[in-house]
Amino acid sequence: MNGAAGEVHAAIDVGTNSFHLVVARVSPTGGLEILCRDKEVVRLGSGSGDMRHLTTDAVDRGIEALRGLVKTAASYGAQVRAVATSAVREAENRREFLDRAAAEAGVEVEVISGTEEARLIHLGVVQALSVFDRQVLVTDIGGGSTELLVGRGPRPLAARSVKLGHVRLTERFFPGGVADAVAVANCRAYVRSFLTPVGHDLLPFGYELAVGSSGTIATIAKMSEFLRNGAGDRWLNNVCLSRAELDEVIDLVLAAPTPEARRAIGGLDERRSDVIVAGALLLEGVFECFGVPSITVSGYALREGVLLDRVHTGGNGDAFHHLSDIRRESVLRIAEDYEEERPHVQHVTDLALQLFDALEGLHRFGLYERDLLEAAGMLHNVGRFISRGAHHKHSYYVIRSSDRLLGFNEREVELVALVARYQRKALPRIGHAEFAALNVADRARVQLLAGILRIAIALDRTRSGAVRTLTARVGEVLVISCRTASGADATVELYSANQRCELLATATGLAVRVVAETPVPAGAGG
Repeated sequence: MNGAAGEVHAAIDVGTNSFHLVVARVSPTGGLEILCRDKEVVRLGSGSGDMRHLTTDAVDRGIEALRGLVKTAASYGAQVRAVATSAVREAENRREFLDRAAAEAGVEVEVISGTEEARLIHLGVVQALSVFDRQVLVTDIGGGSTELLVGRGPRPLAARSVKLGHVRLTERFFPGGVADAVAVANCRAYVRSFLTPVGHDLLPFGYELAVGSSGTIATIAKMSEFLRNGAGDRWLNNVCLSRAELDEVIDLVLAAPTPEARRAIGGLDERRSDVIVAGALLLEGVFECFGVPSITVSGYALREGVLLDRVHTGGNGDAFHHLSDIRRESVLRIAEDYEEERPHVQHVTDLALQLFDALEGLHRFGLYERDLLEAAGMLHNVGRFISRGAHHKHSYYVIRSSDRLLGFNEREVELVALVARYQRKALPRIGHAEFAALNVADRARVQLLAGILRIAIALDRTRSGAVRTLTARVGEVLVISCRTASGADATVELYSANQRCELLATATGLAVRVVAETPVPAGAGG
């Protein structure tokens, strides 16, 4: 569903270093008319290694910043979508921040994966630079992570997220922002060790244009402008930064070993004076790893990509009751790599979706949950790639650890993984840490969707496609009626399905019975 012309939307990027707000009106052509931008430097994340804990002070600063940004968005009557990246993504106590954001700032913050972050950044870049017909390498340097993506037009071809960011590197190599020659050499080697395997993955795709979309890269470009012209634009877009110009900026910041000394450098925001060395060395590493001759600065980044994604997809599946194109393509790619029984998995998924639709009046879930069920159905068997024993548990870990599920945020990936995990064996219970961590509404989603998937899997137990279509009748008992192909023997399927009704019965509060209907004539569709 596309956003209507005149609608006002807002996106908040909850980053490791800064929180950014952009408010925009949907234009008659479907583009964005920017109404307002705002930024708060929060330094939410910290730690030289894994950012596993948000301090109380950092959470307080973050909530206060969110309050202000949400208030600004509300003054425009905007619908707000907020996404969190590295710092919240990695924090073990992220629930505290998310709960306080909802309760005190009035905004539900989505935690997105690194590759989803890269996809959304790419959307913004394509809009800002009009590079629909070119293959681009996109780099976004954040405080806690760096996202790299190769894409063509609106489609990402490959994306990677690495735990390299200007805040993280500063705290590891340049405490207090102080840089000496040994620390610089160590930082360069560290960056190279992370980027080399990423280059190995992405370089085979090739690229025609390198694009940089972060505040760090824009700042370096602005500093270069000051070096050449004695002035810099407030907002940079489509400005080119060459390797030689980057080297000049690096020489300049390394000649000023302390944050205090760097504050005199033209074009450098003093709030970045402690982290600019790490950011510049990280960008240098990208140039070297990917053989970048020059990089084009995009004025749009994650927050604009979030807006475009919301405006053009409505944040849900499309009107045909299928996963949105990006989501579905990423699910199918994973299934192609891991799944040995594609016809069986596809048939099971079709049966699960039929049952979901037949029970719509009972569960009252919608397209959002249907998308999750479709993804879980297509991926429920990927754990067999590791081992057939306890493959449902392996499926959970394969899905949960995948960095290729584009279009899904972290919560949605977790729900898909749990539905796949509970396809068989033990029922969901509070004693399972992952299930216990869900809120009440998400537990209900997992129970219902996994209950449906269990029965659908049972109804193709022999891999014969004997059961063609499903209907359901809700009364004192929930009766699932199966139409079979002409001449097919579905005895095993019906028996298995009736043995696997417990979870759906728990989710619906009704006893469940699976029965056979009139066979479908041979050759008929269904």
